[in-house]
Amino acid sequence: MNRVKSDQLFAEALKYIPGGVNSPVRAFRAVGGNPFFVNRASGSKVWDVDGNELIDYVLTWGPAILGHAHPKIIAAVKAAAELGTSFGIPNPHEVTMAKLICELVPSVQKVRMTSSGTEACMSAIRLARGFTKRDKIIKFDGCYHGHVDSLLVRAGSGALTFGQPDSAGIPAAFTSHTIVAPYNDVEAVKAIFAANKNEIAGIIVEPVPGNAGLYLPQPGYLEFLREITAAHGALLIFDEVMTGFRLARGGAQERFGIRPDLSTFGKVIGGGLPVGAFGGRAEIMDCLAPLGPVYQAGTLSGNPVAMAAGLANLEELIGTRGTRPSENDAYVLLEGRGAQLAAGMRDAAKSANVPVQFNQCGSMFCGYFTDKPVHNVADAMHSDRERFKKFFHGMLDAGVYLAPSQFESGFLSTAHTAADIEKTVGAAAKVLRTL
Repeated sequence: MNRVKSDQLFAEALKYIPGGVNSPVRAFRAVGGNPFFVNRASGSKVWDVDGNELIDYVLTWGPAILGHAHPKIIAAVKAAAELGTSFGIPNPHEVTMAKLICELVPSVQKVRMTSSGTEACMSAIRLARGFTKRDKIIKFDGCYHGHVDSLLVRAGSGALTFGQPDSAGIPAAFTSHTIVAPYNDVEAVKAIFAANKNEIAGIIVEPVPGNAGLYLPQPGYLEFLREITAAHGALLIFDEVMTGFRLARGGAQERFGIRPDLSTFGKVIGGGLPVGAFGGRAEIMDCLAPLGPVYQAGTLSGNPVAMAAGLANLEELIGTRGTRPSENDAYVLLEGRGAQLAAGMRDAAKSANVPVQFNQCGSMFCGYFTDKPVHNVADAMHSDRERFKKFFHGMLDAGVYLAPSQFESGFLSTAHTAADIEKTVGAAAKVLRTL
């Protein structure tokens, strides 16, 4: 596949941008080679600057649930931009968005907009600490909640130790109140609460972790987190930046029947523009300034163009909510495409006699090159990353773009057709036989 222009652009980018990219995973360091540059996208496809067409399963890392450049989103952006790109003053779109989120997510009674998922998670943590008047937070190894100093942590030497900074530039004191536990480990969480009585402000968790590949909660695990936080007066925070409005109309919490105290959102609610949000019970949210003592602000929060794009995305996605789903319902379609892809990829791996664990939840998926089930980040580390590199490049050469890291989730959109998936599975079958 010819990538001459992409290589030239990357060489130029290296002179002016650290690593040549504006977000690390884009640099292809995990898979080798140079990244490609895109100048156009539509539906399930992207076209790079060299004219190569690719079926896209990254979908701008999740927001493009309707596919790229959906006509209704483009029209909404144009209409909003013509009236002004930013005001720094309340606008009607942000009220409509807040009302819609509260309608779709029963655990959310009030919501505040931000400009990114990172900002939403940072604010939710601050709010949990301010509401409970406690300092300590539990997070899970492999769950990513943005590049906030106190959350960029790796596990200590045991379940009861505080996390250590996972990036240079973060003083250890900034992570001294963050405790890291293995995901899907009930006993570890029980031990943390027992050792830190009346000190835990809350637990923040991706209900379906999608930042170490993709693995699902074991039966009863999310229910356990709900019960133990309630029993100890701590808050349960669901990071639904990735899963919100993707795994169901009400996100993962609807899918699994759990009501967290606070939730964070992003991606889908921006329709491809920068956006985030956090919300929850009114008594907690009312602790935010200007009503309460917990400060949070943002110049571009509730930006009218981003709100218009997100509303168009959600309104097209949810359709006639409240009615009985039809065969054309977006979520029915996404479930079907996800199941088709999972079945095809598992069959392809079996035929090639290559050990693969293909995890899938609705329109999210990840394949691990291991013969052992993957339930947490420790399990994910058993995956053969050298084999994944070869698979990634083989699929890219075949016109299929997967996330350029073993430890990232893939996504489907309503624009992906059965033919797209058949082509993907066919390419995978050929590439797997070469590994």
